[in-house]
Amino acid sequence: MNIFKSIYCRAFQFGFKLAMPFLPYRTPEIVGSTKEIYNILEKENARSILIVTDKGIRKAGLIDPLEQTLKNQGLSYTIYDKTVPNPTTKNIEEATKRYQEKHCDAIIGFGGGSSMDCAKGVGIRVVRPDKPIGKLAGNLRVHKKLPLLIAVPTTAGTGSETTLAAVITDDTTRHKYSINDFNLIPDYAVLDPTVTVSLPPHITAETGMDALTHAVEAYIGNSTTPATRGDALEAVRLIFGNLETAYKDGSNIKARRNMLRASYFAGCAFTKSYVGYVHAVAHSLGGQYDVPHGLANATLLPFVLEAYGPCIYKKLKDLAIAAGIADKSVGDEEAALRFINAIKEMKKCFGIGDTIPEIKEADIPGMAHYADKEGNPLYPVPKLMDAKELETFYYQVME
Repeated sequence: MNIFKSIYCRAFQFGFKLAMPFLPYRTPEIVGSTKEIYNILEKENARSILIVTDKGIRKAGLIDPLEQTLKNQGLSYTIYDKTVPNPTTKNIEEATKRYQEKHCDAIIGFGGGSSMDCAKGVGIRVVRPDKPIGKLAGNLRVHKKLPLLIAVPTTAGTGSETTLAAVITDDTTRHKYSINDFNLIPDYAVLDPTVTVSLPPHITAETGMDALTHAVEAYIGNSTTPATRGDALEAVRLIFGNLETAYKDGSNIKARRNMLRASYFAGCAFTKSYVGYVHAVAHSLGGQYDVPHGLANATLLPFVLEAYGPCIYKKLKDLAIAAGIADKSVGDEEAALRFINAIKEMKKCFGIGDTIPEIKEADIPGMAHYADKEGNPLYPVPKLMDAKELETFYYQVME
């Protein structure tokens, strides 16, 4: 990266870090069971609810108990179940139309990160009907409070139940972009492990690695606080202690609950401290080829950590200690390499490879351009890279 762009990026990030204590960050109210959703709706005087989910979640019957409760209590509800793995502008427009037709006053995002992001997108369109959602991409452009928003994660990874971000894919251009605004933080997060037990092992692994990427990128960046560092360390500890168990024994409620907690803590960490180039590159792959976000993150993570080099060794040692694979007596470099190698071993254990076969060489410059645009100057990465340098990662994981 040239010196002038580098100075601009670091100045922008420094200014954002100085402003951080004065920004209206908040965390959603946590409840531990979907059985408590009716009480929330009663408390908030919500009478007509839009449930945003996907066909897989609905077919699995995970929403059935909630539906029955709403019916028994006489509450009106409607379900939008066409959300795709990388939610699109079309999804949001269709769901918003359903919200308006049924005169809803509350939204429940029930599913993985895609369903929760789609639910956030509906809330944005409801309060900002004056602008296409793509015009609100970037930071702090929504400005208005969303309708009551309840997030029910059925995967332990995205952290969308606690973040101020919604990641949307444009139907026409296939460009994947993020909308970041404090109003997008859900009012309530329902961390119920029973809705995660039916997750297939590969989704358990990919979403768990997604949470790990959130925690790692938040921790090694330059805009951390004592609170976000603590959240990231706790997330790493929980992931290394529970992900393999949840992967091998999906009915283990303790492991499932701990993974939901890990996802939540990782979400809290990166909401304030942001992520890095793993996410920037992964988002471009998701937009271009519909590569699942957790899979893209898992594939890329060790390559990006190796590219950062010695500047993150000390921080990776902290993460290695939290993961239980090093102690304070181990040197920074050795501990860092242990941590990176442990990630590689996790990938092998979960059957996650080192390549993404969809990548076409002709698409790489365009995707690197979008990754550069997303990451710079916003992400406080430990080592700055421009589009040309980011191209390296696509080539590394190209089959």
